[in-house]
Amino acid sequence: MKHSFKKFYYYIAGDPSKPVSLRRNVVNLSVPVLLSSLFQRLVSIVDIFLVGGVSAAAIAAVGLGQLMIFVAMTVFWGLATGATVVIAHLWGAGKAEEARKAAFVAILTCAAMTLIVSLVGVTFGDKLGRIMGARADVMAYASGYIKLVFTYLVFTTGLNILSAIMQGRGNTRTPMNAILLVNILHVIIAIPLIYGKLGFSPMYVKGAGYAINISEAIGFSYLLFYAIRHHYINFGIPDTGLWKKVWIVGYPVALERVAQQSGQILFAKFVLGYGTVAYAAHQVGVSLESLSFVQGAGVGIASTALMGQALGAKKYNRARIGNKEALRIAVVVMGLMACIFLFFPGPLSSLFTSDQDVIAKASVFLRLVALAQIPLAMAFVYAGSLRGTGDTFYVFLCTLGSMWGVRIFLAWIAAGLLHLSLYAVWGAFVVDWYVRAGAFAWRYHKRELHGITL
Repeated sequence: MKHSFKKFYYYIAGDPSKPVSLRRNVVNLSVPVLLSSLFQRLVSIVDIFLVGGVSAAAIAAVGLGQLMIFVAMTVFWGLATGATVVIAHLWGAGKAEEARKAAFVAILTCAAMTLIVSLVGVTFGDKLGRIMGARADVMAYASGYIKLVFTYLVFTTGLNILSAIMQGRGNTRTPMNAILLVNILHVIIAIPLIYGKLGFSPMYVKGAGYAINISEAIGFSYLLFYAIRHHYINFGIPDTGLWKKVWIVGYPVALERVAQQSGQILFAKFVLGYGTVAYAAHQVGVSLESLSFVQGAGVGIASTALMGQALGAKKYNRARIGNKEALRIAVVVMGLMACIFLFFPGPLSSLFTSDQDVIAKASVFLRLVALAQIPLAMAFVYAGSLRGTGDTFYVFLCTLGSMWGVRIFLAWIAAGLLHLSLYAVWGAFVVDWYVRAGAFAWRYHKRELHGITL
């Protein structure tokens, strides 16, 4: 029997009057998350795009600052995943009050962590950029940008945790609306600040930093108002038992992101060794590739919520079929993006810069990563489903082993030992994702879903 072509009906949490097909529910959850992830990444992409008219050094500076933020966000993504999984299980089991208490615990933890990370980023961001090998022309732009985005990091982390809380409850549309608002405001604010329009003096890269801060502050305020108004949060004495549940699920995800992002920093250092133009091309390529990356990540988040809710309600067949439908969506979407990267890399790269050397190198990058889009899709969905079962430690171990044992090791051989071309270093990225997809798929199909609890 081909379950993926049959209708499986169940009730939407909180509204038992609406039976819908499982496939439709996967789409209803996935599409807003997919768009939210896309819009969230677009904030960073637009910054790269807008400063492209300044210089290659400006592109590299914004890319460097964004990389540091991604690294800093590792612990917050772990917290967000823990919150999503725990709230999804509680909500699926009909424990609405406990879900609200878990949301409050997650917000308090996020606030404390943000204070620490902001102080570290403002104090040591410059030093880290120089350690990574950024040249003086890059650091001239990067220094102010790094200080700005870390000073107002609370709005970034606030958006992240509130979105995770709502996604755990099955509300993926409101976070999508918030990040769409952020994108619109970001463009409206960034152009005059970067290039000196409407009476402003040109701020260049710092203007991009201010635009992110202001737009995310407004988006965060919108989500917080919505969460309070619709009783997503139970304010009161923190429940340490729920905090432990969030922590048990979340800390391996934080470790996973640390392994991933620290590896990204070292990988970026290998690329920086080939010069500013090479790193600018890398940033253009990464920005374009992320249009596909975030779509797979969005479906992965949806599969985490679906799996968590299904297991909380003890509906194991629904959990399995939900994974299949999420996998189908991710493969189709990212497969289409692979074709675009393969056949139109030059026109896409030229949207960001007129530097022909940057365009040529970025085009090669896009053709290489086109080969990794299908395994990326598989990795996102299988990892998301494993997180939904609470099996986050295995995902961490695979990420650690693949990032450092495959990508970094191969890049080190190519750049450090054999002194091969930049393209050989980029090729390590492709090999990494094939290994990771296989490891996640193997684990998922070996697990028995019955009886899994937090």
